[in-house]
Amino acid sequence: MPRKKILIVDDDPSVARVLKRTVEKTGSQVLSASSAEEARVILQEESLDLLLCDQYLPGESGMDLIKWVHTEYPNLGLIMITGEDNAETAERALDIGAYGYIIKPFKTNEIVINVSSALRRQQLEAENRARQEDLEQQVVSRTREIQEALTGTIKAVAQTLESRDPYTAGHQRRVAELACALARELECTQVQIKGLYLAGLIHDIGKISVPAEILSKPTRLTDNEFRLIKTHPRAGYDILKDIRFPWPIADIVLQHHERMDGSGYPQGLKGEEILPEAGILAVADVVEAMSSHRPYRAGLGIDRALEEIENGKGTRYGQDVARACQRLFREKGFALDS
Repeated sequence: MPRKKILIVDDDPSVARVLKRTVEKTGSQVLSASSAEEARVILQEESLDLLLCDQYLPGESGMDLIKWVHTEYPNLGLIMITGEDNAETAERALDIGAYGYIIKPFKTNEIVINVSSALRRQQLEAENRARQEDLEQQVVSRTREIQEALTGTIKAVAQTLESRDPYTAGHQRRVAELACALARELECTQVQIKGLYLAGLIHDIGKISVPAEILSKPTRLTDNEFRLIKTHPRAGYDILKDIRFPWPIADIVLQHHERMDGSGYPQGLKGEEILPEAGILAVADVVEAMSSHRPYRAGLGIDRALEEIENGKGTRYGQDVARACQRLFREKGFALDS
């Protein structure tokens, strides 16, 4: 184990020499400074384990130096040395981070015991920090593994769903990709973007409760068939609501057909009642659906889809996401993958 490195700060040369000889009995390497200014230079150049500092120094006080060191070097052990037997001063030193408080005139054994105790405490704190960092890294790694497993499961579910409806194969993936592009344009957080992507991949999962012949019907749906189709957000929510995602995926799925003016379904939500992620997904869903072919009609194209978003800006669709959608396609050349 490498020798501990200790800095003694005292402007009295005789006291500093005695302290140095005494502290060296602990097997440590000892450095000396006669002022706070000199101590700051050494602190910047050396990796230290412990600082012994006199309360009274020329210029900046030892108390102020300890306070600064505790802020700038929080892992460094600190001991205050003073000629005052004052409980208030001792309490103040301990409050700002000192491990101990030694009163002059001191005994050799008192110095050795305090220094040894401070070094043990500093070592224990270093070990605890290392264990905490290791634990935090394990948590990060495990969280990443869980999120990757969730992503894989969601993709498998999305592929299973799309196998029932070949006409919309790829729809959920393209909606998810467009929704994420919109979210980035709106400067959403990475957490929001990740959750939005996964919600987009399974936003139509509720259609698993709709008969396949209705999903692939080549003619216009009847009113009853359309009412059945409109149950899929609620059905999707019911499937997902008990899964403990780190994102509000079930609610995003439930709300992706809601509209800002309350004209959507299934709850008729308005404005801020709708999750921002659901509002983004709604625009992505409309643009992809209108642009693509369906059993009952040919694709209407991206221009017609963007016209719908522009016409519904501020009413059916949020103004910010509608504008972001126009920028994405008109100015930045975004295109839906096939």
